[in-house]
Parts: sequence; C-alpha cells; structure tokens
Amino acid sequence: MAGENDSALEPNGSHEHFRALERLYKAAPINQLFTSDLEITERGIARITFDVDERHYHAAGAVHGTSYFKMLDDAAFYAANSLVSDRFLLTTAFNVLFTRPLKSSTVTAEGRWVSGKRRVFVADSRLIDQDGEEIARGTGTFMRSHIPLASLPGYKQ
Repeated sequence: MAGENDSALEPNGSHEHFRALERLYKAAPINQLFTSDLEITERGIARITFDVDERHYHAAGAVHGTSYFKMLDDAAFYAANSLVSDRFLLTTAFNVLFTRPLKSSTVTAEGRWVSGKRRVFVADSRLIDQDGEEIARGTGTFMRSHIPLASLPGYKQ
C-alpha cells in the first residue's frame, strides 16, 4: 500500500538517503547547542559522536540527564529513520537507563533498529564514553508522521 511501506531503497538510494539524513541532522537548530556528527553506514544503524563539557553539567558537576536523553534519542531515531525514505519519524516514547555519571568527554551514541517496518518502529541506543565504558542506554518507539522528509530544510541539497 503506497505510503504505508517504505519505498524500496536500492543501494545507491540508501546511500543518498543516509547522506540526506546526515544533512537534516546538521540543519536542526538544536544541534547548534551540541558539537556532534552523525554517521549512517547501513540501514538500521546510526552513530553520533558528541563532545560534552561543563556547559552540559547540572549543579553537582556532571552531565545533565537532558544531554543523555538527546544523545540516546538522536541515535535511535536516525537508526529507525534510515529505514524510511519518505516520512519524518516522531518519537512517541523513550526510556533511559543511566549507568554511570559523565564528565567532559567525547561520547559515541550508537543506535540500532530493533523492529517495525510500517508505521511504528522500535530502536535502541547506548552511550559509550571516550574510555569505552557504557554510560547509558535507551529504547524508543517512533511513528511515521505526515511530514515528508523532502520538505525539511537540510534533507535535500
């Protein structure tokens, strides 16, 4: 059924879709607040490298949970949206497990699609600090929106 299933992505189509999602990520105004880079190398996998520092700290001197959420949500979201070439996905639920505090660091957020191929997608993610230690993990549910990806600034060149 048109619109319900992702249009078939050929290898070259996947590559261009991934680059377009990377441009979309860079164009999002929120990403002016975070030094970060998105890389999508295959369907269902996204990796984002973030630099966090004292600007992201709470009063007790470690990175605030809002930063954890953003990093985890972004990685899971882009892993899921890498499977959908026509519509922007929306986060409908997200659970976060904090496993250790974080100070200034380069953090890698690894996102992975888990299930769903039509309307609702599930993806998980984890945060790894510069020493290779896991500091958090999350699982999100994402739903197709009515927003065409092609209509969003940054998606098309």
